[in-house]
Amino acid sequence: MKKTKKIKWLNILSLLILVISIITLIISSLNIFNWKKDSNNIKEQIENIQEIVNIEEGIDNENTEIINQEEIPEASPYWDYINMNMIYVDFNELKQINKDVIGWIQVNGTNINYPFVGTSDNNYYLTHSLDKSYNRGGWIFLDYRNKKDLNNKNTIIYGHGRQDQTMFGSLKKIFKNGWLNDTNNFVIKLSTEKENTLWQVFSIYHIPVTSDYLKTEFNNDNDFLEFSNMLIKRSIYDFKTSVSKNDQILTLSTCYNDTERMAIHAKLIKKESR
Repeated sequence: MKKTKKIKWLNILSLLILVISIITLIISSLNIFNWKKDSNNIKEQIENIQEIVNIEEGIDNENTEIINQEEIPEASPYWDYINMNMIYVDFNELKQINKDVIGWIQVNGTNINYPFVGTSDNNYYLTHSLDKSYNRGGWIFLDYRNKKDLNNKNTIIYGHGRQDQTMFGSLKKIFKNGWLNDTNNFVIKLSTEKENTLWQVFSIYHIPVTSDYLKTEFNNDNDFLEFSNMLIKRSIYDFKTSVSKNDQILTLSTCYNDTERMAIHAKLIKKESR
């Protein structure tokens, strides 16, 4: 009798294990399916906007302003950076797709060459793509605390670190594949409806989850300098670039893995009104 009960419980246990395994397999399959669906949707939107949006490189003109810097050595690549062309983007087609479009961003040495958006919170575009359809891949977006004209001491742009290298997924390239060996990669280009800008990278790192680098308001100049020095000291690479109290910072933030975030920081070195 005891042997029969034991066999019965073993059969029940085996059945439970089988059911749990099947459920786990179904959930995993659905997650993979949804991930691929989201990925394909994002790639289609990227291909579409790159076909219909006109992006040009413009030479400096009477509206171009070189941002005053502290004394910079003659050998610094900065002198090459300020001679780089900024990008000029026609936003007419993009605004037809989504009125939340704020600007366009290019990061040398990565796949990042997209429009970025902004709304009244930092949640919506975590799960919605450029056309506002639900997508867990989200889109690149401006911190809601920032001014949309990007006239901030620290302008923050977020994006998911997608494994398919879309959104900010390719930012991880900065830690490998020789990205740091090419100083031409140390610039970021932005374009908005009112202004084109060029930014020089001064810090890159990944770090356990924290929000201390996502500060947008500063009490005074010393507060800002302490903040910028923290970012410089945190960098895994010495860009030999200082930040002054008059500078403006651009911060790109994404996931590095499940427990870490990564960031890239740059300072404004050239701008042009449109």
